[in-house]
Amino acid sequence: MRFNNSSGGSSTVVLEMPSKLKQPAPLEKDVPVFEDISAGALPSPTTATVQLQKWNSPRINMSRCLATFYSFIILGANDGAYGALIPYLETYYHVNYTVISLVFLSPIVGYTMSALSNNHIHTVYGQRGVAIIMSTSHVNAWIGDMANPNEVLGFLHGFYGLGAALSPLIATTLVTKAGWHWYEFYYLMVGAAILEVILLVGTFWKADARAYNAEHPQTAEVESSGLNTPTGVEPADPSIPPKKRGIFARLSPFGKRAKGKSRTAEAVKNKVTILASIFLLIYVGIEVSIGGWIVTFMLRVRGGSPFASGLTSTGFWLGITVGRLVLGFVTARLFRSEKHAVATYLVCSVALQLLFWLIPNFVVSAVMVGFLGFFLAPLFPAAVVALTKLLPKRLHVAAVGFAAAFGASGACVLPFAVGAIANAAGVKVLQPIILAALVLCLGVWLLIPTLPKQRMA
Repeated sequence: MRFNNSSGGSSTVVLEMPSKLKQPAPLEKDVPVFEDISAGALPSPTTATVQLQKWNSPRINMSRCLATFYSFIILGANDGAYGALIPYLETYYHVNYTVISLVFLSPIVGYTMSALSNNHIHTVYGQRGVAIIMSTSHVNAWIGDMANPNEVLGFLHGFYGLGAALSPLIATTLVTKAGWHWYEFYYLMVGAAILEVILLVGTFWKADARAYNAEHPQTAEVESSGLNTPTGVEPADPSIPPKKRGIFARLSPFGKRAKGKSRTAEAVKNKVTILASIFLLIYVGIEVSIGGWIVTFMLRVRGGSPFASGLTSTGFWLGITVGRLVLGFVTARLFRSEKHAVATYLVCSVALQLLFWLIPNFVVSAVMVGFLGFFLAPLFPAAVVALTKLLPKRLHVAAVGFAAAFGASGACVLPFAVGAIANAAGVKVLQPIILAALVLCLGVWLLIPTLPKQRMA
């Protein structure tokens, strides 16, 4: 096809049919694919852009978003319940803060496995496999690359905050008012988790490996490069044909070796991924440390009643919920980029933390911790958006999956450290530790490269 432009501004299109058809040249890395072009329109290579998915387009995304929103309610409910139940765990087991804080370390193995295997499981089983195996690790990268990502991610993580706000309220009410034992609260969580599996697997059932690899051809080529089996999977032992391998070897993602460069390794070598991972590690540690120890702090240091102290945890997570719903829109409209927005939110958080620490009044502390949650709220979604802006699309799943899983380990490490130190110095150490972590979080964020302007639909 050849384009001839006349001087008068009109254009003619001359089609030249070669005598022998040639195979099209393979696309180079990161060349944008033009989608959704109306009939008869020939896009200019200098102006065409990639058509981003939306939460409601294609239509299946609506169901998938709702399922992931519910999934984050369960995730938040699990994290939020710790703070309300810690005082009762102490009494029930007659143990100190150090032993109690071990509950925060329990998920670290899962987070580590998720960080290392997330991208590989995508290419072997697709988002359906991730929905089954890891439940939620796929949604950050998927939603973070949509149009208006700050708003959609804000809603996603807002539902995490909603779950975290509801669980301490429900747990505190059941224990203090209804006379339940602390462990009976988890009967409700088991039922909610079963529903979560049904919703996630059902909505992502068609998002298998074939669909994922068709959407990410470059990742698929790398993961299957050099493989000589029909399924693109190399036997663990080259001397054994695929059909001779056992059922568990064929189903296990860890037994399916792929030649070529690992996307996760490539992503982890990138400075942006490392900085975002450290930032999320500190941020998530701050969030869960406050949510996990605030009830004990308000009981022992501020002298509140068990029920009122339990409500402060609900107030903190409610602030997280409202902040993610509101500031997601503010970030996209009032700030030049996520870098400016997050820096501003962190400065506000430092000021609120100082007020929370230095004014020894129960009501003031409860109000300050709620506002602190509000300004901390958009930090996780903004970091995910920053990753998708600064890295090529082929690395989004690997980088975001690793950073989110590595960052989530902060929910284990920092709360445990707070408990271990509190065992020797008292739970009042929560305040200086959180303040120092906020300042460090701001320092890491300022090292993030300059971000492009906000990406709108």
